[in-house]
Amino acid sequence: MELNLERIKKAQENIKEVVRKTPLFHTSTFSKQCGCNLYLKCENKQKTGAFKLRGAYNKVASLTEEEKSKGVIASSAGNHAQGVAYAATAFGVKSTIVMPLTAPQAKVQATKGYGAEVIQSGQVYDECYAKAVEVQKETGATFLHPFNDLDVMAGQGTIGLEILEELPDVDVIVVPIGGGGLISGIATAAKSIKPSIRVVGVQPEIVASTKASLEKGEVVTLPGAKSLADGISVSTPGDVCFEYIKKYVDEVVTISEDEIAYGMFSLMERNKLIAEGAGASPIAALLAGKIEGVKGKNVVALVSGGNVDIATVSKIIERELVLLNRRVRFTVELQDKAGTLGLLVSEIGKVGGNVVTVRQNNNWNEKGLDYADVFLEITVQSAEHGQQVIKELQEKGYSIEVHK
Repeated sequence: MELNLERIKKAQENIKEVVRKTPLFHTSTFSKQCGCNLYLKCENKQKTGAFKLRGAYNKVASLTEEEKSKGVIASSAGNHAQGVAYAATAFGVKSTIVMPLTAPQAKVQATKGYGAEVIQSGQVYDECYAKAVEVQKETGATFLHPFNDLDVMAGQGTIGLEILEELPDVDVIVVPIGGGGLISGIATAAKSIKPSIRVVGVQPEIVASTKASLEKGEVVTLPGAKSLADGISVSTPGDVCFEYIKKYVDEVVTISEDEIAYGMFSLMERNKLIAEGAGASPIAALLAGKIEGVKGKNVVALVSGGNVDIATVSKIIERELVLLNRRVRFTVELQDKAGTLGLLVSEIGKVGGNVVTVRQNNNWNEKGLDYADVFLEITVQSAEHGQQVIKELQEKGYSIEVHK
């Protein structure tokens, strides 16, 4: 048995009544920034919010009746969990999912909502995988691996078929890598149809296990690390996947946590797309200039999923606004009398600033009880606009200390 184009086309037939053909659209903003004709393949718009449904559904569809009768068990950081839960329920099969204690609650609750029993154990994927193996031995359930399985890989490979069907002139496909099942399937499909396509994988630099394995020529295990891209925080790539990665993947690049956060922020602001860390990794790598040879090319960046906690989204927006100097924090000295603070807020509004936080220091400053220090946080349109706001306030006589 092997992964090939015929097997991937069969998977496409198996899943066609359930899985959405997700949007592929051109983004002029990112095309200009990255110097290529950039398209986004939006698997964050897939049922369950991520590509994993494809592989999970194809796997469950391929099980024998005896295997289904025993129920299924899986380990997952979240997206495979939801895919398995959805697929198992669709076939009337009992499912148990082991998820890390650190899994986003959005993913945990969604998995339960699709009908699975959830057990949380361990901090990273590899630890919850060990727990799932333990539970499988106790119950005899059929284990569904999230990536190191030919049927799962074939299901994920249907994304490659869809990309080629809609954009035959694609030159480069950029894909996140965790365990390797997604990129194995896509690369096998794409290269089988059009061998000249470049397939580039992206990993967090703090747990770049596939890149390290390729450099050594064999599967290696790295220390577990929790990346913002939790869906691809995998210490050991699948050995089955690795053979197809060696054969079909042209390059693997790594990105920092800051670059992942900026990728998520950019997709939200520029394309109105919510992407989890793994899903934003391809665009993050392109925006950071990590992928060479894309100038003037037709490039597809896979937005693999959008299952991220709203609290995390809020933190990322807050952080990026500060880093981009679009959220300005400063202290201003005011006379402690009625109307002075209201006048300051009015002046800020006149120059286009939006006040989000005001906090007055009740302790008098060095000038005594007649003056107070007031901390303000404002949002502005750009770093340049922020500088202009501060400058105009200073010209009006306000004594200001800007905080980094």
